[in-house]
Amino acid sequence: MTINMQYVQMPESESLNNIVTRNLQKLSHKYDFIIRADVFFKLGQSKDGMDKICEMQLSAPGPRIFAKSTENNFEKAAAETISDLEKQLRKRKEKFSRRNKVM
Repeated sequence: MTINMQYVQMPESESLNNIVTRNLQKLSHKYDFIIRADVFFKLGQSKDGMDKICEMQLSAPGPRIFAKSTENNFEKAAAETISDLEKQLRKRKEKFSRRNKVM
């Protein structure tokens, strides 16, 4: 799996890269049909501190899988986004399993 990370109008973080890469690698081992991950970190305009945005898009067979989270720090936003992606991947894998059983 290829992982592309982009930081939109903010400095890159090596520790955040490592955390996200490690977690995406775990997903990739569990769901081997993932081809690529595009990760975007952005600062929002919120005044309440919930302005750290993480968006992830996975390329896999079928429609692309997308999740977005907004939290008070990027680590929490990334963890929430990965959790959302895993839920979607689980559903996609179940569909693949059911489809293969029918055939």
